[in-house]
Amino acid sequence: MMHRPGHIKLAAALAVGAFLAAPPAHATGRPAVAALQVTLRHHHVYRGPVDGVVGVRTTTAVMRFQRRHGLTADGVVGPKTRRAFGRFARHVLGSRPLTPGLAGWDVAELQFALAWHGFPSGAIDGGFGRHTERALIKFQRWAHLTPDGVTGPGTFRALRTPLPRCPIALAWPLQATVGSPFGPRGTGFHPGIDLPAPAGTPVGAAAPGRVVFAAYDPSGYGKLVEVAHGDGVISMYAHLSALSVHVGQSVGTGRRVGRVGSTGEATGPHLHFEVRLRGAAVDPVPALH
Repeated sequence: MMHRPGHIKLAAALAVGAFLAAPPAHATGRPAVAALQVTLRHHHVYRGPVDGVVGVRTTTAVMRFQRRHGLTADGVVGPKTRRAFGRFARHVLGSRPLTPGLAGWDVAELQFALAWHGFPSGAIDGGFGRHTERALIKFQRWAHLTPDGVTGPGTFRALRTPLPRCPIALAWPLQATVGSPFGPRGTGFHPGIDLPAPAGTPVGAAAPGRVVFAAYDPSGYGKLVEVAHGDGVISMYAHLSALSVHVGQSVGTGRRVGRVGSTGEATGPHLHFEVRLRGAAVDPVPALH
């Protein structure tokens, strides 16, 4: 496969001194590239997604920034370009402890890494606010660290571990092509998959378990069913038009838990299917059969 020279240069430049290794194979983005994209957005030269992927739009934005600042427009994020980015790009993740109120390149790396480890914090914008603090504390508890909301050596080490994966086999809750995958979306992170289907389509349980939630969730999920499967695994079925189960009920694989709808924050009828492992959102696709 042919690569544009600018893409290779940009990737190589970002690899130098990058603190976090690339996520596992099914995660295509890198925290350092995501931080670059956030920085470029701050300078109003990039409007693409914060997905951690080096592509034409990111490389073009780097070159646009370089031209505006009288630098050689070669797409290389070297020392001169980093200095031109200003204070925001001064620190890479791991070079200083991170606490609420800070902002910068390293905070964007942290937000991106937390999201891939199952704890999205809203917009990936490089600002350490309340959402990032809450996500960090949840991750620290998940990783058996002191949940103090401050990144230190232990947190940095935990962020370099493999991403969590669903430990059980799952059945598709309905037959549909994935409309929106697990992963970065815009400046945020989608913690599940969207399965478009006509309103009223039956939705089946992905594995045997016990219903632990069946009601309207005001945070955006709309009518939601949650099924606990043991081993810390919970499957979630959101935006339903109708609920077919109640809390405490045991369900088998394929048992109808509800019907497709568009309740909550949804632009049209679809099933938002999410899987969590001890509270961490994980990509369900590798476990689906």
